[in-house]
Amino acid sequence: MQGSANLNLMIKAARKAGRSLVKDFREVENLQVSAKGPGDFVTKADREAERLIRDELMGGRPSYGWLGEETGTQDGQDPTRRWIVDPLDGTTNFLHGMPHWAVSIALEHKGEIVSAVVYDAAKDEMFWAEKGAGAWMNDRRIRVSGRRHLHEAVFATGIPYGAKATLPAMLKDLARLMPATAGVRRWGSAALDLAYVAAGRFDGFWERELKAWDIAAGLLLVKEAGGFVTGLREGDDPLEKGALIACNDALYTPFATLLRDA
Repeated sequence: MQGSANLNLMIKAARKAGRSLVKDFREVENLQVSAKGPGDFVTKADREAERLIRDELMGGRPSYGWLGEETGTQDGQDPTRRWIVDPLDGTTNFLHGMPHWAVSIALEHKGEIVSAVVYDAAKDEMFWAEKGAGAWMNDRRIRVSGRRHLHEAVFATGIPYGAKATLPAMLKDLARLMPATAGVRRWGSAALDLAYVAAGRFDGFWERELKAWDIAAGLLLVKEAGGFVTGLREGDDPLEKGALIACNDALYTPFATLLRDA
């Protein structure tokens, strides 16, 4: 892999956290039948992964700022640069022994994501990108899909759980989108959904109520793979609002029109 010093640092941190999580993942499968249940164990695994990432990144770049899912925000001496980290995106999958979760690390510079890593440790797939240098999976260049018609396309999303207020809007989305497409998938990791859009595995993605650490790395992956990323509401900043549409050029207009009409 060829990349900047910052990107290499991010990949090293992601691999270190990934190794720790894979070890814990094997154990959590054994905890499924325990009386206590694996919830507390997974929380510890999540926090340990973030600690490993933080030690690596902040050890290498101590002046940068920090935004982590588990540890929150910390301003840096360099106000222009910030790490944005989700140590375990897809916690529910991890908790249930399903091998679909990822480490997500992004570097923000002057409000723009410039480097990104999404590491699927269970499958050893390292998705990475740098601004202007394309998107990659391990050592292979990746591109968004070339499909041009909605009826051929498969989309991904996250369906709200519990009593979230966005559930009615999502049901309206599905009612409009599913009859017009080849299918919708809900796989439980926004970081990997976006990485899969970048790799052409999914043709598009949309979701509401996401956090910056869920999507920061994935946004750059899609853009560098030749895709479009916009706010779910036209003109919104997806990283700020946490609601977005991502897909290729040909599908963008019909896809966005269906969602915005819903």
